Amino acid sequence: MLTLRGGAVGALLITIVGLLTLGTPATTPVAHAQEPVADGITIVADLKLSREGVLEVKEQITVPEGDKFTMTVPLRVPAGEGAERVFEVSDITAEGAGTAKVEGDLFTVRADPGQSSFSYSVNNTVSEQEGTQLFHWVGVMNADIASLTATLISPSFEMGIVDCKLGPANASKPCADVHIEPDGVLFLEQTDLSKGDAIDLTLQIPPGTVPANAEIRETGSTAFDITAPVLAAFGVLLLALAALAAYVFRARRQQADAGTGTIDPVLREGDKAQFTSPDGILPGEAGVLLDESADPTDIAATVIDLAVRRYLWIAPISDSDWRITRVNPADDQLRPYERAVYEALLPGGAEAVTVAELRAPGRIQAGPVREAMLADAIERGAFIDKARRKLPIWLGIGLLVVGVGATIGLALTSGHALVGVAIALAGVAALLLPRFLPTRTAHGRALTGQVRALQRGLDALRRDSIPPADQELVFSRALPFTIITGRADNWIRTFRDLNPSADRQPGLYWFGGFERDRNLHRFAGHFPFFITAVEGLFPEGN
Repeated sequence: MLTLRGGAVGALLITIVGLLTLGTPATTPVAHAQEPVADGITIVADLKLSREGVLEVKEQITVPEGDKFTMTVPLRVPAGEGAERVFEVSDITAEGAGTAKVEGDLFTVRADPGQSSFSYSVNNTVSEQEGTQLFHWVGVMNADIASLTATLISPSFEMGIVDCKLGPANASKPCADVHIEPDGVLFLEQTDLSKGDAIDLTLQIPPGTVPANAEIRETGSTAFDITAPVLAAFGVLLLALAALAAYVFRARRQQADAGTGTIDPVLREGDKAQFTSPDGILPGEAGVLLDESADPTDIAATVIDLAVRRYLWIAPISDSDWRITRVNPADDQLRPYERAVYEALLPGGAEAVTVAELRAPGRIQAGPVREAMLADAIERGAFIDKARRKLPIWLGIGLLVVGVGATIGLALTSGHALVGVAIALAGVAALLLPRFLPTRTAHGRALTGQVRALQRGLDALRRDSIPPADQELVFSRALPFTIITGRADNWIRTFRDLNPSADRQPGLYWFGGFERDRNLHRFAGHFPFFITAVEGLFPEGN
């Protein structure tokens, strides 16, 4: 195999004797050289470097009977570390007992016994060097060759031989016969070349003799390769992401810390008892704090709380329908989100409505109610207003824009384009950061801890610790707080033997249909269906 690196002469000689794979190879001189070696393959070649920088080749190959000739010339050859020289063969013609064609990245010439003539052009052969046009050819043969003869002419007769060596890689010697004739024709003839011998030829012609058209491409590396700057950039990115992850983990762990305290939900003064919530928190507000969202359960708890506080009256009209009646109009005692719930049920001064009517498509819009509940938490300082978290957003947008621009710029210039990708990923992380940060403020975290302590107090409360006359009111006022945590059934079971007539009024004062009952057994079986129905009026995503 003869491997060429260099310019026009090198590419030419590769075509003739280099980069070839021979059946039983031997060569013959050009027209003005000695006669072909007997019983061998004869190659006669005339080569011309045109003014356009195209190497034009004409060669004649004679193959004896019983022999064959194959020459394979790679069109991509190494040109130093991480680069390759790319050639192009065109205008191919073949006559006689031979064929020539480009197959992928190879130019292949085949000749059967007889005489064959070939002509073709080799493009991209000329490269510009400082102060000259320099051609360097290194070829290694893969078989014994009887003789080699080639001639080359170029637009300038001022060609110079810089160096020419022949032989094994570690024992090369000057070429036997290579010279430039007075008329500017390069002549090269060698005989008895052995398998493994290398030819190292360097030529030069004056600068600007022909257009420089060599095509050098990087190999094994692209603008997106992993380099030292890329590793440094991603190292910084990983450190930043690790720091952000640690910060988010710590913040969310603080949010999840439920504490271990217990708050007694009953305030006792002498022989009187009444329910009290920490900091006067409302059940809907408490539900939003616990899971950082306004869900159907929180809205259902608010509906019950409005009834308990005598704004609404609830009465069953069948096993699957209930009537909700206005008791008192919405006043200044109601928070904006409570007013939103109230008006969603009884809009425009309506006095009563059934749950079946509320189920009509489009009758209730849950979105504004949820927005009002979240806005209330922000206004009261329990939640951080995500709209005010502008720094991570602007930082993320800036890093993303810089990263995309750097990726494109580096890919088109110096490489290391993955540095830009690392910057862009940092921007994406900054944009996503607010989604993972806790919503609660320090005040919100403290209040959430109190709500959970209240839950533990409700779970530990015994009905007989409350005076009979106050049991119904404590039961009713605390009930919405158990709804938000899914403990309503347990709470009702704790008070199932409560006599709602102990306060001298039959039944529960806010929920009709059970006025004749002396306990809450039937109510316990009925009430969960109402809660499910109300939750269904405010589904997620509505």
